[in-house]
Amino acid sequence: MSRSKTFPNLACFFLCALIAPNLTGEDALLPSPQNISILSTNMRHFLTWSPVTIQGETVRYSVEFQGEYEREYANESWIPICECSLITATVCNITEDISATVAYNLRVRADTGARRSQWGTLKGFFNRITTSLTPPPMKVIADGYHLLVELKDMGPAFQFCVLYWKKGQESRMHWKMVKDVSSTVHLDTMEAGHDYCVKAQTYVETINRSSSFSQTQCVRAQGGRSLWLVTAMISSSGFALAALTLLFLAWKTSKIFQYSCCPIAVLPDTLKAEEPPTQLILCGNEEAEQCDLMVCVMPSEEVLRLWIQETL
Repeated sequence: MSRSKTFPNLACFFLCALIAPNLTGEDALLPSPQNISILSTNMRHFLTWSPVTIQGETVRYSVEFQGEYEREYANESWIPICECSLITATVCNITEDISATVAYNLRVRADTGARRSQWGTLKGFFNRITTSLTPPPMKVIADGYHLLVELKDMGPAFQFCVLYWKKGQESRMHWKMVKDVSSTVHLDTMEAGHDYCVKAQTYVETINRSSSFSQTQCVRAQGGRSLWLVTAMISSSGFALAALTLLFLAWKTSKIFQYSCCPIAVLPDTLKAEEPPTQLILCGNEEAEQCDLMVCVMPSEEVLRLWIQETL
């Protein structure tokens, strides 16, 4: 073979050798996932991406992450996230894997079984310190004279700074740091008839960041009107009882005076007779058409004496 023909053949061979693998790779590879981003709120982190659509095939996705340690001490290795291996969803919860406040890199690959895509990588790094913190959902309760607050449990990493004050005395705010929200938190004892206000913010110690404060909620101390009613009822009952007591004492005193001034004489048994003799004496003018009737009670001796005289 002449030298002039050998050179074009070698050039064609090398050109075909370079082109053929690229053509085969393009046909075999799937499109890489696009629009990879992080949604992070209240220390919960989610990796999302746009779906890869292949007609007649189910596309699955796998996610890997690389932390500071992997980049600097493990030869830039990547660690697969088991919960997000060959999933059909286009979102992956990476909260448990982002366990340190360092820069993380993440990537996603599409897979249909026979074909795979190249890795699609997150633009830039993600650090959980950038998570968005929101104020805590809360409910302020006035239980009689007790100021209470209920806070939603947002996870073990969260604490809550609660501010409370008597309405109109904002310069004298009190605060309480709440770590355990398993039960209702008692804040203060209120004065009857006054309004008390409460607001709160979340705080995460691991990243040393706080959210903004929640909307202020105010409640009025219960029991002001009921206390007045109870007082009025007790006072009325006291007056009624005092009046009854005075009436009883007056009646008792009158009885004592009656017994003292006008005692009731009790006859001895010897002077008592079952049928005491009586004599009716008719007085008045015989010519009168009417007369007065007088009944006199005489001792038995006198009656006997009169009877003897009349008999003789």
